[in-house]
Amino acid sequence: MKRWIAELPSRFLVALLWLLHWLPLAILAPLGSALGLLLHVLIAPRRRVVRINLRLAFPELSQAERDRMARRLFANLGRTLLERGLLWWAPRARLERLIAVDGDERVRALLSAGRPVILMAPHFVGLDMGGTRVTMLFDIVSIYARQRNQVIDRWLLHGRSRFGDQLLQPRHESIRATVKAMRAGRPFYYLPDMDHGRKESVFAPFFGVQAATITGLPRFARMADAVVVPCVTRLLPGGQGYRLSFGEPWENFPSGDVDADVARMNAEIEALVRTMPDQYYWVHKRFKTRPEGEPRIY
Repeated sequence: MKRWIAELPSRFLVALLWLLHWLPLAILAPLGSALGLLLHVLIAPRRRVVRINLRLAFPELSQAERDRMARRLFANLGRTLLERGLLWWAPRARLERLIAVDGDERVRALLSAGRPVILMAPHFVGLDMGGTRVTMLFDIVSIYARQRNQVIDRWLLHGRSRFGDQLLQPRHESIRATVKAMRAGRPFYYLPDMDHGRKESVFAPFFGVQAATITGLPRFARMADAVVVPCVTRLLPGGQGYRLSFGEPWENFPSGDVDADVARMNAEIEALVRTMPDQYYWVHKRFKTRPEGEPRIY
């Protein structure tokens, strides 16, 4: 009983998302943007993290320009929060209309040629929309980190697996299963661009700042002899929905030099972020782990 009472806020949120998912996107989108702007005002600690990240990443911009970018980011985050109900309950046909796709023929060609594929998905705010759309196109494999909140965890799992996605836990035993799945023709939807501490990470430049970066992408690519294909989801204005884009396959990757490969990955992600900086997940403390002797940033 105590647990059920403790879960009431989460259950209320899920119920609210269920009600809102019936709205047309032209109405839901501005509601989400308004929520995001409210969160920008109310959640001072995350607002501070965003301001620090943007100052480090875009020193050429004025503070006023960075503040406008931060507000747009929070508006976009608010949208993706309210629109998450679509991922959990909207029928497949509606999601296919809302999430346009381009470049998937590149992945199909690689799979037809028998090449394992890693879909490299940076942390843009539309990430989950893109991930769900990918599961409608391909029988993929991905890694899922369980959430502490069991109510949210249950619905996240539901949303990410309702169209056939195989979800693996981020443990050492998942590595072998992931490589096996790729070799069997299942693209690996992989998110490699967050700060997970020093373990299995190297420092590489990201927007000119040394960032602790996991080495998973070149390691997985080497173990499975896989081709890396950028997989980016863009949030479109108003009620236009989203666009999932598969980029050109990377050539000469991995090179055998892990440090060089990680630096290349960060440079490739940085180039993508610069095309839509207000849609990157700057609320994350991307530069939290510092090289020995460097002061804390946050």
